[in-house]
Amino acid sequence: MKSTTLACALAIGLGLPLSGMTMPAMPAMQAAAPATAAPAAPKLHAALRGLWHGHIVHTRAYAMAVKAGNQAAAAKAAADVVANAKQIADAVAGFYGADAGKGMLKLLAGHWAGVKALTDAAHAGDKAAGDKAMQELSANAGDIAKFLAGANPANWPEATVRGLLLEHVADHQAQVGEIMRGDAAAEAKTWAGMQEHMNMIADALAGGIAQQFPAKAQ
Repeated sequence: MKSTTLACALAIGLGLPLSGMTMPAMPAMQAAAPATAAPAAPKLHAALRGLWHGHIVHTRAYAMAVKAGNQAAAAKAAADVVANAKQIADAVAGFYGADAGKGMLKLLAGHWAGVKALTDAAHAGDKAAGDKAMQELSANAGDIAKFLAGANPANWPEATVRGLLLEHVADHQAQVGEIMRGDAAAEAKTWAGMQEHMNMIADALAGGIAQQFPAKAQ
């Protein structure tokens, strides 16, 4: 299974009431997911899935708009990515304090900057810029993993989280390349894997939070 994200992940539903969240529509594939044990904090799991799914929805929309040459749609998608990152950062702040929220937002901004640069470079056919963006994304994945492991070391080992985030970065790279090449069939497979893996990451993060903060997670 493909991995995605976000690391940044942690944050989300953390402290935000469900009523105040923008929850993207969940893909049909989720309904067919294999049955698993009921989550300890179902509302938190749902919130994390919604926000992390939003990340890949908006970054994908940006890539498609860039490919189509639609500047207005690209600007809207970029703004949506930033708004989603702010929700995640606010959630982190709700659990770990304002400074942690600011730190998370800075890390998420770095992730988005890398994804945007990767997308723009692929559209322009600039391999050097694309390679640079991947290097920056890899470094950022390490920084996010360190942050998350520091927040919940018992449940999110740094090396494991970093591996998941690097795979998420690889998913972005594959998807962007497929979109720019116009390979819809390949992109559809990558997209399905990204959604599934994002759910997996969100669930793992929610589970860790529920163990660390059992009362607040409910």
